[in-house]
Amino acid sequence: MTLTKKNLIFLGAPGAGKGTVSNLLLKSVKLAHISTGDLLRAEVAAKTELGVAAAKIMASGNLVPDEIVAGMVRARLAQDDCKDGFILDGFPRTLAQADLLDAALKDISSQIDAVVYLHVDEEILIQRLTSRLNCRGCDAIYNKVFMPPKVEGVCDKCGSALYQRPDDSVETAKSRLDVFARQTEPLIQYYRDRDLLLTIEQTDAATTVAKMLEKLR
Repeated sequence: MTLTKKNLIFLGAPGAGKGTVSNLLLKSVKLAHISTGDLLRAEVAAKTELGVAAAKIMASGNLVPDEIVAGMVRARLAQDDCKDGFILDGFPRTLAQADLLDAALKDISSQIDAVVYLHVDEEILIQRLTSRLNCRGCDAIYNKVFMPPKVEGVCDKCGSALYQRPDDSVETAKSRLDVFARQTEPLIQYYRDRDLLLTIEQTDAATTVAKMLEKLR
């Protein structure tokens, strides 16, 4: 499978399936998958300058500033494996972060080719967020409704027990969606105005990936 648009941002509310779709896409296309959560943990573990700064901030109970996260993303995008294309998953989340990303990409003479927005109805999102199961062994994520394990209560990958986190409640789900609406939804129009937005009605992960690949050729 060959894509002409290889530098991608995945946008979507919590529960939209950004990680699932990314993993399916990466089975067909060689792209660097950049999750800001994973990136932050890696920088902290490696004790880089940005990682040390972030660790001190998190230890005090505060959020890591956009500038530090953007610096980590910039350093990651400059690595060799990103030259063949990348998926940004979880960044940017705000218009301010989008501006920082633009500056970072300009610094390394790169650009975004397309922004894939996975749209899912709120009712389905809440159902997904409140039906999530986590593996105690390998941290794999399942969903009792949309992506159940082969054996109830048992991880397909490592055989460990699955559990539901106490914060996967309806109230928490609605709160997370409210935050997305306030902070991240403005990015949809931002990238639409730049003619970069590709909206996909995300109902089935496999179908979604097939449609996305077709449109990104």
